Parts: sequence; structure tokens; C-alpha cells
Amino acid sequence: METVEMNSVSLKRPHSEDDVTNADEIKRQKISEKSETGNDSGQSVETVTGQPDKSLLEDTKNEIIPNEESEEQEDEELEDSDEDGDPESFADMMKHGLTESDVGITKFVSSHKGFSGILKERYSDFVVHEIGKDGRVSHLDDFSVPVDDEDPSEETFTVLSDEDKQRLEELQLLKNKETSVAIEVIEDTKEKRTVIHQAVKSLFPGLETKTEDRDGKKYIIAYHAAGKKALAKVRTATDPRKHSWPKSRGSYCHFVLYKENKDTMDAINVLSKFLRVKPNIFSYMGTKDKRAITVQEIAVLSWNPIFFLTEHSEQLQRRLTTVFAHLITAQRLAHLNKCLMNFKLGNFSYKNHPLKLGELQGNHFTVVLRNITGTDDQIEQAMHSLREIGFINYYGMQRFGTTAVPTYQIGRAILQNNWNEVMDLILKPRPGAEKGYLVKCREEWAKTKDPAAALKKLPVKRCVEGQLLRGLLKYGMKNIISAFGIIPRNNRLMYIHSYQSYVWNNMVSKRIEEYGLRAVPGDLTLKGATAVHIEEEDVDNYTIHDVVMPLPGFDVIYPKHKIGEAYKEMLVADNLDINNMRHKIRDYSLSGAYRKIIIRPQNVNWEVVAYDDPRIPLFTTDLDKLEGKPLPVLPTDGKFRALKMEFSLPPSTYATMAIREVLKMDTSIKNQTQLNTTWLR
Repeated sequence: METVEMNSVSLKRPHSEDDVTNADEIKRQKISEKSETGNDSGQSVETVTGQPDKSLLEDTKNEIIPNEESEEQEDEELEDSDEDGDPESFADMMKHGLTESDVGITKFVSSHKGFSGILKERYSDFVVHEIGKDGRVSHLDDFSVPVDDEDPSEETFTVLSDEDKQRLEELQLLKNKETSVAIEVIEDTKEKRTVIHQAVKSLFPGLETKTEDRDGKKYIIAYHAAGKKALAKVRTATDPRKHSWPKSRGSYCHFVLYKENKDTMDAINVLSKFLRVKPNIFSYMGTKDKRAITVQEIAVLSWNPIFFLTEHSEQLQRRLTTVFAHLITAQRLAHLNKCLMNFKLGNFSYKNHPLKLGELQGNHFTVVLRNITGTDDQIEQAMHSLREIGFINYYGMQRFGTTAVPTYQIGRAILQNNWNEVMDLILKPRPGAEKGYLVKCREEWAKTKDPAAALKKLPVKRCVEGQLLRGLLKYGMKNIISAFGIIPRNNRLMYIHSYQSYVWNNMVSKRIEEYGLRAVPGDLTLKGATAVHIEEEDVDNYTIHDVVMPLPGFDVIYPKHKIGEAYKEMLVADNLDINNMRHKIRDYSLSGAYRKIIIRPQNVNWEVVAYDDPRIPLFTTDLDKLEGKPLPVLPTDGKFRALKMEFSLPPSTYATMAIREVLKMDTSIKNQTQLNTTWLR
């Protein structure tokens, strides 16, 4: 096995106008000069670029989908790549974006010649199926629901108006002074009254109903069964409240979420609004990216009985959170399929536990690379190498943002305790692709340094910039630490995790350049959860697939060869002490972690297909199969060729880094956009 270095002829790395980026380049060059050796094969690979039809370019901003879980959500929140506009103007803006070499992604493990292909020309060309902790791949293949006698009728969900539901919810949660809600029965029949009674009791547990005649009209009156004192009574298993959940049924409804071109949290927020509940009652094992078709398991807390309610004053009652039973049945969830756009729910079951972030085994990917230029031999070599050797486990481009100020620079400033730099990097004007209101906000900040004035330029104040400005407005310019603390913790930690990833990418490239694809004395491997050094006498017992490298922190050890010193040199160049990674603010203290340097995908399969129409799908999805859609009919000798790939990856690995190894192309938005713009011309 030999390693090759990327040498893309289509896109040379430009000098950024940002002085900080220039400084980064100088530091990397200094470190490289100190540990330069000749173990690399020296082979360079040219990226062959084809000339596809203009109609192929459905989206010129090919996003990067990682197989990250908690990390994936971090990446999405930091990415600002939603600009509209024609491809050429977007490409001009992306001149200041990052390329792979900017974040240490420079090596390949295979020796085949690279070829071009379009990644995610259509979002349906990228399909992700979650692999649960039991090893089962999630599929949407059943819309039926487990039903028992206590489930409400279908009409229950439509008989109440939105206004009625709002009033009933306020009554249920004691949000107003009303003691009852009256619902007029428009079509007065016994059957209609019965349905309304059932709807109120099933959708708003804790409420009772009765029928009254008022001025010759029938009304259903909803009220709390025995007043607030009865609600305040502590309930036990031997004295349950009415409408309790069936004893044989678990408290959580698990289901499969199938979504298209929508991220996980967006889907959950939509479900929350339809069900009139808070998003935090949903749980999942990992978030999935937007620009793809993804299939994953979700759990929702279906039944949460009332154990107490304060008997204190009305004012205090309104301030306290009152937890009422949701009664979110599989039937209610299945009913939503009639009004959901771009996602479906199915495979319902009841269980006694929620899902936990990170407890999945990984994800299975089905990917189509369209308009490929490689020969059959090139493709066979590339895919065999992916199956037998694998790919370098780099952190993908999405980890570092897409603008001229990479997220790792902000993370480095946090670790340096340089808070003026943190503020400046987040708020200063920057070249490149950004939303118009952010550009105006940055210009105002540069001109006035007035948080209030800059904040007025932001229609969306939940972005990181808006949160920091609100913090500066609250705490003042002399207390940047507290102002920065207003940003949610996960968002703040994104930055320092990005810096760790930046260091790791650079060090793994140097490790492969120095020692190739074999285990050497001084490398690290894991014994259980503990890292140990590989000794000279044991080195033949290990392969490159056993080797791990550390993300910098206070609770890791480093390789005992040249790369250990390279870590220290890189951090010294960044004014950081590798032996003191504890921060005076505990949240920003880095403990570190270990990560395999080579990942070998499982269940690798591939097929080259011909096609004429770029708009037709090249395989059937779970939803297609459920709806009985036939397989696409493809010509035997079409105008274009596509590579259909399937593979499974463990958590915290980036699928685009596997695809990068096959194509030997820079996967950055900057490079992909410029290539697409060239094709358009």
C-alpha cells in the first residue's frame, strides 16, 4: 500500500486576504520543514474533470454530509452556506472559502488515478439509513399502527377547530381564569356529540366534559374534573387519574422517521407544532443532515401522568410548569402523515425507554455519483481499495465552516483566552458567501462598535452573531466572557472542537507522510478504552487499522515518535501549551480523545449504470417501495454514467471523506462550486 498526496490541478490554494489565515499557512510550513522526510511515494494525482450538461447542476453548493452524530449538529449550526443566487456569483463569493488543504486534508491511501463525478446533484442521490445499537438497519416499510380498544377514532383528530384546541389547552394548563370551555355542536347528533366528548378527553387529559342546552343550542362543556384541589392530589399506582395509559403499553412510542431535504431538528420542530408539545419530549440516537434522504429511529414520550400541581396562588400556578399527559399514540402520529411535507412516519411500536444520543452503531449510505469520467478499471481499482484498505478518517469540511473565518480560528482564540480576538473573529466583516443581513450587521459593527446598532440590522437574532451582540449589550464591552456565555453551550464548544479537529487532520497527514500505511513503534493503539504505545517487539502484531491518534487535551498521551513532537510544535506555534490544556473556564478545558486514522467501510457494494435523463432517480427509496413505485428503467447505453455506491460507516466518520478517496477530488464547497461554474461556462 502506498500513500499519495493530493495535487489538484483544478484549484490551487489561494492566499487569503485574512492575515490570520496567512499566519496559519506560515505555521504549517514551519512545522512541515522541521519534520520533512522522504517516506512518501511522491506520486501526485491529477483530478480529471468532465464537462456535464448544464441541466445536471441542480445545486452548485454541494454540501458535505458527515456520519457525525452530536458533532453533525454542531457543524450544521455553524455553517452559513444558504446563499441564493446564480452559480457564478456564488462561486465568486466562495473564492474566500476553505479548501481541504486549509484544514490539513492532503493525503490519500490508494494509488488509482482519480476521476470526476457530481456529488449530490440531487438530494435524492444521497440516502442514509441509521444502524441501531442492535445492528439493525432502520427502514420505513410499514405504515400500520398497533391498535387497542382505548385508541380514539380517526374523526377525533379533526372534529375540533384550531381555536377550540387553543382554548382547551389554556384551560388544561390553567393559563387563564376560565373554569370551563364551551364548544358549540354545529351538527347536533348523538354521534357528533360523542366524538367531541372523546376528542376533548383523549387530546386534553385532565379535562372532563358534559352536554348542556343554552338558548336552544347544544354545547359540550369542558372543565377540570373536580377542581384544582383534586388536581393537586398526589396520584399513585393504586389511585391513578382517569385516562391512564394502558398498563401493557410502554410509555414511549418509537417510530421510523423518513425525511427528504430536511434536517432532524426541523422535522422534530414540525412534529412538535402539530402535536402541541415541546420538542424535548422527542429523543433520537443521532441527527441527520438536510440535503439527503435519511431514515432513522425516533422516540416520543407518549404518556406522562400528573403527579402533582401546586395549590398556591393563581399567579404562582401560572409561573410553574404543569406536566400533563400527552397521550401521543401511534395513531395520532400516523394521522400526521396526511399533512406532513417531505417526511413520513411509520414502523410504530411502544417501548419503556427513550433513545440516547450516540448509542447507534453507525449509518448505511447509498450514494450516486453522476456523470463520472473514470474508466471501468479506474472505478474497480478505487472501489476495491475502499473495501480492502479504507480511507483516512479526516474530519470533513463541514466541521470548519464555509466562510473566510474558519471556526477553528475562533476555537484557538478561546483556548488562548484572547477574548477580544474571539469577538472580532465572530463579528468583523468577512469576504465570501453570507446572508445579506449578516453583511450589514458586520459593516455596522465595524463602523460603530455599537452592539445595539449592529443588532438592529439582524432580523434573525438567534444566530451566533445576534446572541453575542445581545450579550455585549447586557454585560458591556469589558465583559466579553460573560457576553460570549449567552451563546448556547453546545455552540460555544463547537469552536474548540473544530480546533481539535484541525490539529488532528494536520497531524494525521504528517503521520501518513512520515511513516506510510503501517504500524510503527511509538504509534498508539487502544486496549479497551485505554491508549497504549506500540513497542518495537510487538509492532508486527498490529496494522494501520489498529492505530489511533489523539485529539489534543489534558487526558491523552501522544505518539513516541516524530509526530508527538509535531503536536507540541503546532500548539506552540498557536501560543498554546500541550501540557496545560486546562482552561480557567471549565467548559473550555479539553480532555482530548482518540480517533482511528484509517476506517475500512463495511458492506461495500457498487454498480456503474447508464442514464439519459438527469432528473430521474437511479434507485428506489423506502417510500417508493411502500407506494409501489416501479424501479426506474435505465438505458443500456445512455449519454451519462453514474456510480452507485453502498457502504456502512461507524459513528463520527464522514461519508464524504470515503467518497473523496474514490474520486480523489477536493470535496470543499469552494472547489466543487468552482468546478461546477467551469462546467456551466
